[in-house]
Amino acid sequence: MNKFQKISAVLATVVAFGALSTISASAAVATTLTVNGSAASTSGATSATAIALPVPADNSVDLADALKFALTGLDTGTVVSASASNATIVPALATVSAPVTSTSGSASLSVSTGTGTTAEFYVYTKTTSVGSVSVTIAGNTTVYYVQGTAGALNSIALTAPASGAAGTIATLKVAGYDVFGNLKGGATINTLVSSNGAAIATALTTDTAVSTLGTKEQTVTLPASGSVVVTAYATVATAVTGLSAPIGSVVASVAVRDLAGELASKVSELSIANAALATEKAARAADKVAADKALADAKALAAQYVAEKNAALDDVAKAGVAATSAKAASDAAAATYKAEYNALATKWNKAHPKAKVALKK
Repeated sequence: MNKFQKISAVLATVVAFGALSTISASAAVATTLTVNGSAASTSGATSATAIALPVPADNSVDLADALKFALTGLDTGTVVSASASNATIVPALATVSAPVTSTSGSASLSVSTGTGTTAEFYVYTKTTSVGSVSVTIAGNTTVYYVQGTAGALNSIALTAPASGAAGTIATLKVAGYDVFGNLKGGATINTLVSSNGAAIATALTTDTAVSTLGTKEQTVTLPASGSVVVTAYATVATAVTGLSAPIGSVVASVAVRDLAGELASKVSELSIANAALATEKAARAADKVAADKALADAKALAAQYVAEKNAALDDVAKAGVAATSAKAASDAAAATYKAEYNALATKWNKAHPKAKVALKK
């Protein structure tokens, strides 16, 4: 075996020994899961086998509603890391001097063994959705699943149509919730349906099927007129400081509609509207006739104005021509007079040199 082969063999041995050491260390660690002092009902290894936990409906996280993780066989100085989804981790449970409420804890926690070989922490949940807790020790992670179970009925809700036609079926729906808003299956919710002086009480049990969990439907035949008042009521939990106030009674009203009467009313409204529209159309037609006549009159007046203006312009033009002719005749007569006068004056001046007269310019 050459030097390179020997080195490779040594490295392989070291790596294998390290892996065996890690496996041995992990194998030595024991995790005990308990709820309320008893072993958890399932391993919680899958979401289908999630460990059931009551929600802390009394707003105190204690043994009754927390999953305890107790780890033993750890090496001293080991740090145990835990992270949760749809769940909350706390390092300790509630005591009189140190309350732990439904707002305590966080989604992650690290626990150091220090000089010891054990570690523990607690997990609780407020939701009925499946949650998970990942626990990491020396790089090895194990996932556990938990799921909350709804607490006592704390509030109810009622939905009903605002209105419905006389004689038709109206569907009512009740729903029940625990103090954290989780739907509560198997809860008893009563309804009192009142109409025209008569009242019918019915006890309903909310569904446990996943698709309709915590709800229940009831059908009511609407009367010929008036309205239907529905009151839903139930026995709910006592109020807990710091949590949502209980709601044990809700009311809804369904107005009964007279469809035949509504149709007749709409037909009447339509008839009135059509009559108004016809009147409006006739008025607009009359307005158009008047407007057309006014336009024609305006056009006629404009044509008359243009004709009169043109005639006036013609008269002015004729007067101008006449004035020009008169001036020309006057100028010609003046020139003739001046010429004849100057001719006679010239003859006079020749005949009488001592008595000359001035010529006209």
